[in-house]
Amino acid sequence: MKKILIVTMIGVFMISCKNSESEKTSLNLKYPTTKKVDTVTNYFGTEVKDPYRWLEDDRSKETADWVSAQNEVTFNYLTKIPYREELKNRLEKLWNYEKIGSPFKEGEYTYFYKNNGLQNQHVLYRFKGNEEPEVFLDPNTFSEDGTTSLGGLSFSKDGNTIAYAISEGGSDWRKIIIMDAVSKEIKEDTLLDVKFSGLSWKGNEGIYYSSYEKPKGSELSAKTDQHRLFYHKLGTSQKEDIIIFGDKQKRRYVGGGVTEDGKYLIISASVSTSGNELYIKDLSNPNSAIIPIITNFDYDTSVIDNDEDTLLLLTNLDAPNKRVVKVNAKNPTPENWIDVISETNNVLNVTTASKSIFANYMVDAVSQVQQYDYNGTLIREIKLPGIGTVGGFNGKSTDELIYYSFTNYTTPGSIYSFKPANGESKLYVKPAIDFNSDNFESTQVFYTSKDGTKIPMIISYKKGTELNGKNPTILYGYGGFNISLTPSFSIANAVWMEQGGIYAVPNLRGGGEYGKAWHDAGTKQQKQNVFDDFIAAAEYLIENNYTSSGYLAIRGGSNGGLLVGATMTQRPSLMKVALPAVGVMDMLRYHTFTAGAGWAYDYGTSEDSKEMFEYLKGYSPVHNVKEGVEYPATMVTTGDHDDRVVPAHSFKFAAELQAKQSGSNATLIRIETNAGHGAGTPVSKTIEQYADIFGFTLYNMGYKELPSKTNVKG
Repeated sequence: MKKILIVTMIGVFMISCKNSESEKTSLNLKYPTTKKVDTVTNYFGTEVKDPYRWLEDDRSKETADWVSAQNEVTFNYLTKIPYREELKNRLEKLWNYEKIGSPFKEGEYTYFYKNNGLQNQHVLYRFKGNEEPEVFLDPNTFSEDGTTSLGGLSFSKDGNTIAYAISEGGSDWRKIIIMDAVSKEIKEDTLLDVKFSGLSWKGNEGIYYSSYEKPKGSELSAKTDQHRLFYHKLGTSQKEDIIIFGDKQKRRYVGGGVTEDGKYLIISASVSTSGNELYIKDLSNPNSAIIPIITNFDYDTSVIDNDEDTLLLLTNLDAPNKRVVKVNAKNPTPENWIDVISETNNVLNVTTASKSIFANYMVDAVSQVQQYDYNGTLIREIKLPGIGTVGGFNGKSTDELIYYSFTNYTTPGSIYSFKPANGESKLYVKPAIDFNSDNFESTQVFYTSKDGTKIPMIISYKKGTELNGKNPTILYGYGGFNISLTPSFSIANAVWMEQGGIYAVPNLRGGGEYGKAWHDAGTKQQKQNVFDDFIAAAEYLIENNYTSSGYLAIRGGSNGGLLVGATMTQRPSLMKVALPAVGVMDMLRYHTFTAGAGWAYDYGTSEDSKEMFEYLKGYSPVHNVKEGVEYPATMVTTGDHDDRVVPAHSFKFAAELQAKQSGSNATLIRIETNAGHGAGTPVSKTIEQYADIFGFTLYNMGYKELPSKTNVKG
């Protein structure tokens, strides 16, 4: 059975072109005037002003007008960058190669995803035997502008029916369409208002899915707090769907998945993005109860497969780096667990296929894979194509051939076939991309953070780059939610490196690279560790002449956007350019929007205690922009349909920067319309975004032409 994943991760405005006293002019920029209101919130006796609270109303005309005016200023600026189109053209050219995903078998057909090159969305193909592949699902036909994407799918046991989710405009709210997989005819009414959901079939009869009640306020920003697991029986109305879990128990994230043999329903429930309860129900007995396996939120545990009544689980209970255990489904609680793969010094993640466990160890953010049987006997260590990141090694218990992918920062992702019976591995698909990996290199270094902690960082660049302190450099980070940044190829970053740019990624605390302790060391009142780690990475790059402050840009998205916002407000002179994307910027109110309250494990909330409020206010980007400070050139990016990290975070931060920025550095916000947090963004929009990001970065570093041409600055 595939591991169940719980998705962790606006007043009045006017343009005063004639009012010179209220205009903010920078590099011929005239920012719109953003109205201030007298909103004040009292936290434990401390009054905090929130002058841009009105920008939280995503349904108001005033907010829409503000978005339109800000975009007008931003795009007028971006169009004047002399090499913007050149960057876009190179991105398009490099992006334009065939991309093929790993095959998977459902019923009589073999399916695979493919993108011909510049298609906005990947297309799902299928074939039977030696027949030519045919298009099965083409998301590019879902909408005219390519902004409706495929958000996940699941086939019935016999492979004859498919349930697939679509996302419109990048929203996390989905619609589920059920289709006859043989005839490709829609079978019944679309299921509506589904959010943060997997799709799992009970045989051929129906599907389990998860969602919240539709909020009474804005569906893009109103709080969604109680997640529930539903069962939909084919041929019935959605109104008749049964609530399986979460009606009486208030949980923010609930997911359900059926084991491959169809015998058990596994339910995972959480109140935050870390730690989960785990339950099991015997589907072979219609009257069976839901039995608890884990009844607290202290650890992360998932069922990875079963062998009849024996469950295999991956857990960090008594194993911060994780272990695999087995237990009888009739007595599944922890005191009965038996180790199958014991904890090691390296973080473990696992997949299953062909009745084998594939243990993917992360060793200093790099993959190592071992194959075990279900008793924990080592079958073989798998020789990988190189040093980097592998994914895959999953499939059904009957599969004789499975697939895995390999990539790193300088190697485009390739797919390999693998025979679990004898360990034979063969190259299946190597992309024909106009990029020569041999001309580039990655180096891993370990630097020292403020408190003495050693932090790994991988630095990638063109071979022969002179370390003279004058290389345009992007420092990218995340540092949160137990998420690990492992080496992977990016077409956009390849274009950056072609220009002579350096791309550096440190593995900050708060991530999952070294297990639970590493994650916890970057949470709540230890969150400053993450910012210190990032700052120390920048200082390392400068001290070792990779770059200097005038050539350094910092970038990150979502929790990484918070990282950029906090770093640039704490050390504004450290970098020349700041690029916060879809960031969590208002740390006092983040938990009041959509599912934000579930992030409290990492952040804490301003309601927890006076100490927690003061700590959050001490680094919250929105609350730490100060008058008279020269901040780096900044381009905030967000999407107007982002209902995970609502765009009000970015709106308020940009308004604060524009009002208080000292000096001549540009302070812009680029708001993608009909777009969300990032998933499903059309290729055309993605290319435009990167052309603007790289153009803005180089232009504000002083380049009159692309550095690959002349390396001449203004």
